[in-house]
Amino acid sequence: MPPKNQRRKLPSPLPEGLILTDTNKKEWTLGKTIGEGGFGLIYLASPGRDKPVSNDAAHVVKVEYHENGPLFCELKFYQRAAKDNQIKAWVARHKMDYIGIPNYWGSGETKSSSTSYRFMVIDRLGTDLQKLLLSNGGKFPLNTIMQLGIRLLDVLEYIHEQEYVHGDIKAANILLCYTDPNKVYLADYGLSYRYCPNGNHKPYKENPKKGHNGTIEFTSLDAHKGVALSRRGDLQILSFCMLHWLCGKLPWDKNLKVPVAVQASKTKLLEELPNSVVNWAAQEDGCHAVASFMAEVYRLGYDEKPNYGVLRKILLNILESTGTRLGDPLTFSHVKAILKKPAAFNNPIIEHARSHSVSPGADRKLHFVANRDLQSSRLQKSPKVCMQ
Repeated sequence: MPPKNQRRKLPSPLPEGLILTDTNKKEWTLGKTIGEGGFGLIYLASPGRDKPVSNDAAHVVKVEYHENGPLFCELKFYQRAAKDNQIKAWVARHKMDYIGIPNYWGSGETKSSSTSYRFMVIDRLGTDLQKLLLSNGGKFPLNTIMQLGIRLLDVLEYIHEQEYVHGDIKAANILLCYTDPNKVYLADYGLSYRYCPNGNHKPYKENPKKGHNGTIEFTSLDAHKGVALSRRGDLQILSFCMLHWLCGKLPWDKNLKVPVAVQASKTKLLEELPNSVVNWAAQEDGCHAVASFMAEVYRLGYDEKPNYGVLRKILLNILESTGTRLGDPLTFSHVKAILKKPAAFNNPIIEHARSHSVSPGADRKLHFVANRDLQSSRLQKSPKVCMQ
C-alpha cells in the first residue's frame, strides 16, 4: 500500500486511436478520456482495430505509468481472485443474480513517446455513488442504503473468500452498471490487500508509522493503528459508509485534518454502541440497523471469519420493513420510508440474502423489531469485544 497522502503523478494522455495489445495478443482501440483515478487515466475502448471507439463503448482502459503501483495491485487482484470463471462459479453456487465486481478483459504494457505504461481493460461502469450523493443532499433513502449494503456484502464475502480485502470502500468507488442502473459494483482494487496468503492470516501488529491509511472519514480502527487490513476492517468501513449515507454526515467530520482525533471519535462511537449511534442519529429511521451492524462487526476478532449471513439479515429485515424487495429498482431521491412489520417475500434473490450462512438461532436473535427501546436493550446486553 502506498504511504498515506502520497499522490503519484497522473500519466500524460495517450493519443485517441492508439492500438493496445494485451498479454493474450488481443488488440484494443483507445478512445477518448472519460475520467481519472488516484494514479491513472480512464479511456473508452473497443476490441479490435477496425473502427473508431463509439461514445457507448462497453469497455474502458485504465492506464498508469509503468512504475506506479496501484494498477499493478489491481491487476494481481483480478488475476488471482476475480477471473471470469471464478465469479461465474460463485454466482451459480450461491444462486445469485449477479455479483458487483467489474469483468476483467485483459492487460498489458505499451510505450508512447519513449514512456512505458501499464494498462488494464475492464467493463465500463456508470455513475458513481458520490455523484448521486451530491445530487441528493448528501443522503440516500433508507431502503436504498439497505439494498446497497446487502449487495456490497455479497462482494466482500466473495473477495474475502479469495484471500483479499478491498480497503477503500467509499461512494466514489461504488458505481452503477452502465447498462442497468439497478445493479451496483464495487470498483478500484488498487489498494486491495492479500490478508491471508495461502490460508495464513497476517498477524495483528500495530505500526504507528503506517497509521491512518485509507480515506480518513471511513477507514477502520485497525488502519488508524497501522494494522494490516483484514475482513473486519472492510466491514467496519462499510458500516461507516452506511451511517454517512443515512445521516449525510459523520460524528468526526469536523476533525478530518486531525487523524488521531478521528480515531478517538470512532473508538468512542464503537465502544458505546448502540446508544452512541442511536442518540447521535435519533432522527433517522434505520439508525438501529446501522448500530446493530456496527456492533456485530465490532465483536469480531482480527482474524475471525465474519458471519456474513447474520450481517445480511440485519439489513434485510430493515429493507423488508420499508416494503422493498432486494431486487427492486434502486431509488436515490430522498423520500422518507414508512417502516412496517417485515413481510414474507417469496423471492429467490431475497431468499439468498435471507438464508445464506444464517443459522436458525442467529436468525431469531437478530430479527429486527420496530420497537426502538427493545432493540436498544438487546444490543446493550451484547458483550464487548476485547481489542487486540
